[in-house]
Amino acid sequence: MALLGMAVYDTAENQRSKFTHETIHSLLKTVDFSKHTLIVVDNNSCKITKDFYSWLRQHVRDNGLSILVDDLNDNYGTAYAVNVAMTSRGKDEFFIKLDNDVVFHKNGWVDEMEQAMIRMPKIGVLGLKRKDVCESTYALNPDQRSRLLEVPHSVGERWYVVEQCKHVMGTCTMLSPALIKEVGFFYQMDGLYGFDDSLMCVRATKAGFINCFMHGIEIDHIDPGGTDYTKWKEEYARNMIGNYAECEREILQGTRSVYYNPFNKNIIP
Repeated sequence: MALLGMAVYDTAENQRSKFTHETIHSLLKTVDFSKHTLIVVDNNSCKITKDFYSWLRQHVRDNGLSILVDDLNDNYGTAYAVNVAMTSRGKDEFFIKLDNDVVFHKNGWVDEMEQAMIRMPKIGVLGLKRKDVCESTYALNPDQRSRLLEVPHSVGERWYVVEQCKHVMGTCTMLSPALIKEVGFFYQMDGLYGFDDSLMCVRATKAGFINCFMHGIEIDHIDPGGTDYTKWKEEYARNMIGNYAECEREILQGTRSVYYNPFNKNIIP
């Protein structure tokens, strides 16, 4: 079983409500929510999104689905909201971090990701690959160069191929229970946005795991960009890159712990 966690921050200005609607509808079509659970943690979004949650809650009640919406009273940032969802994870559950601007097309994709990680336990972070990422087996930049691996296979089992790389873009990433035990929750630097996915990959590598994209499951990133909000995120990331580089250096050198738990110390990932 897997717990899916999605952080949402929709405002009248950023106009992301339509992306949240489309993402959740695609999840309803492709994920078995009698087996898996979705927790949406909302960073105080606008009325359009909150009205959608009213429909979603009724749909969940009518169909007996395991979907919860947790409303926060302010914008606490992406990693914080995802971590709130993560506190509800069972000890042996896989955890999937989802952005709210991605569409899924393949039924059972969560189960396929689980199977790949079960058969290849050294994978700590397994993502689904967007069409706009640069990682490839022929990339000239060594930070973007990857290699293809066949997941261990027994006769009668389905073949799976993963692509090992340095960083996995976090639009949709699954974390293994073994990794979570070693590293805890997503690390949020000072601020609201950015680099929690990259830092998770750095921490996974330091803890002895590998990071991979999974092939054979297509997704579409539906935010076309070019808005004031995406420009703000890009500028914010540029301003934070120095802090990220320092944090990465400390993790790799061992002066900063790979383990992070911003909540009650009694919570055991």
